[in-house]
Amino acid sequence: MKTIVLSIVLLLSLTVFSQTSEKNFIDQNYIEVIGKSEMKITPDEIYLKIQLNEKDLKVKSIDDAENLMINKLQEIGIDTKKDLAIKDFASNFKFYWLQKSDVVLSKQYQLLVREPKTVEQVFIELQKLGISNISIDKVDHSKIQDFKSEVKINAIKAAQEKARSLAIAINQNIGRAIYIQELDNNFSNGLTGAVSGIRIRGYSNTISSVNKAGETEIEFEKINLDYSILVRFELK
Repeated sequence: MKTIVLSIVLLLSLTVFSQTSEKNFIDQNYIEVIGKSEMKITPDEIYLKIQLNEKDLKVKSIDDAENLMINKLQEIGIDTKKDLAIKDFASNFKFYWLQKSDVVLSKQYQLLVREPKTVEQVFIELQKLGISNISIDKVDHSKIQDFKSEVKINAIKAAQEKARSLAIAINQNIGRAIYIQELDNNFSNGLTGAVSGIRIRGYSNTISSVNKAGETEIEFEKINLDYSILVRFELK
């Protein structure tokens, strides 16, 4: 019986405390502002999609093409054990009996590259091997979470500075923050789909030829981090 009574008293106390706190919050003077922060980051992780199709290759088999590709990537300085992965391995065997055509194998890979210059080398060197179905899948940054945290901190600092400036304009000042809300934010890598947002001068998005000079100028749009936060400060 004592336990039940204590529970009821505790529940009533919490309810009264909650109502009082809410009332105090509504009754006190405050200023509400939105702080914003933005940061643009040059990506240091570029993910390439490489497609090997047995029908399009100059060598006898897709395994031979794979070996040539891996050797060439290693020559460029890429750690293929760490940065190259198979995404898909398929064939058109299910259509063989219906169309009476040859079975064609295909393999799709994802390659992580960390510098635009290396991206250029991959395009050119694999093109020489007859591997031309290459596209840019996405871009990212190895420290993206750190940058996101920094943008959030800058946003709330911007809110504080805005509130202080407005309060001073009317001969008042701000106190502690009494309410903080994260608004809809946009952490965009500049891509819509697989390859938009990336400009490769002299090339199409899917590389199919090398210009006569054998030179390219590859540019990547920076990753854009936008953050907005709503804060209410005591107004004194």
